[in-house]
Amino acid sequence: MNSNVPNSKKISPFLVFFLIHTMQSGVGILGFQRIIAKTAGYDAWMSIILTGLVVHILLWMMFKMLKIADGDITSIHTFVLGKKIGKIFSSFFILYFCLFTITVLRSYIEVVQVWMFPELRTFWFTLALLILAIYIVFGGFRTVAGIAFFSIILPFYIDVLFVVIIPYSDFTNLLPIFDHSVKELLLASRDMSFTLLGFETLLFFYPFIQNPERSKKWAHFGALFSTMLCIYLAILAFGFFPEAQLQKNTWPTLAMWKIIKLPFVERFEYIGVSNWGLVILPNICICLWCASRLAKQLFSIRQKTSVTAIAILCLIATSLISTRGQIDLLTTYTGKVGFYFNFIYVPLLFAGTLIAKKVRNREKHT
Repeated sequence: MNSNVPNSKKISPFLVFFLIHTMQSGVGILGFQRIIAKTAGYDAWMSIILTGLVVHILLWMMFKMLKIADGDITSIHTFVLGKKIGKIFSSFFILYFCLFTITVLRSYIEVVQVWMFPELRTFWFTLALLILAIYIVFGGFRTVAGIAFFSIILPFYIDVLFVVIIPYSDFTNLLPIFDHSVKELLLASRDMSFTLLGFETLLFFYPFIQNPERSKKWAHFGALFSTMLCIYLAILAFGFFPEAQLQKNTWPTLAMWKIIKLPFVERFEYIGVSNWGLVILPNICICLWCASRLAKQLFSIRQKTSVTAIAILCLIATSLISTRGQIDLLTTYTGKVGFYFNFIYVPLLFAGTLIAKKVRNREKHT
């Protein structure tokens, strides 16, 4: 099945680094410090490491399954569950990526409304972002991968500028270390999982990689870079904010930007929020691409037709969510769905793939 995709539509293995990392560095990075510190306090940086290690194990499982089934997640479902049941299971992921798109869109628009333009209409800004995303997806997966590449390279200076926070930080806030129980660290790791979601898109774009075996190291480098970035931002936030003050900041990463002063701009957070639009754009594009490709595979709908229909549904749903409570509920629900898919379903599917492989090998030899 992997060979059904022509080489002209495939991407170089190194671009997998950018696809994985960009999906993990969306809106979650703006406020994850407060969420994980609720449970594990300033020991929560250890929870980030733990979550990162689990992500690497899950990536290994995914590559193993994809190689056995020689395709994408629809191939894995067919291999394990059969064609009809596999099709039912695969169709649920169209809804999953719609939910992911809505969450990313609404969370980012809330940041823009709170920090820059309080009167900004959700509908019109969502429409503008989705029209741009549809245009990119129409260009094919190589175009989507190109946007992912630039979304990491162009705003990278923002991550570097955080070093100006260090003189104003008190890293003794992190002491004493190991002040929380293993249970609290594990709960914080679960809460951290929403921020590091997105690597599961590998299950969908795998057939579009030239020489997939060579992309393994780049996928792991992408996940490692995301984990290191989160540790970096978490330790800076823990040093900059006392624990009680951190809990009052919905977006600690944005709040740290306020201290950055440049000769040509008074409020650097305006530049940060604006640039973050480029970071979340490939999140939307990749999710729309995955959902529309699944619709094409499962229901034989033209991808251009399905991506437009899915975008319209996302536009309507995003416009209906207006209050902070609704956005918080949406984020929590998406995090739970993503957690169960990645950290529960993927290992079960991996076990099912190995069992199905053994059964088929026995049948060949009898």
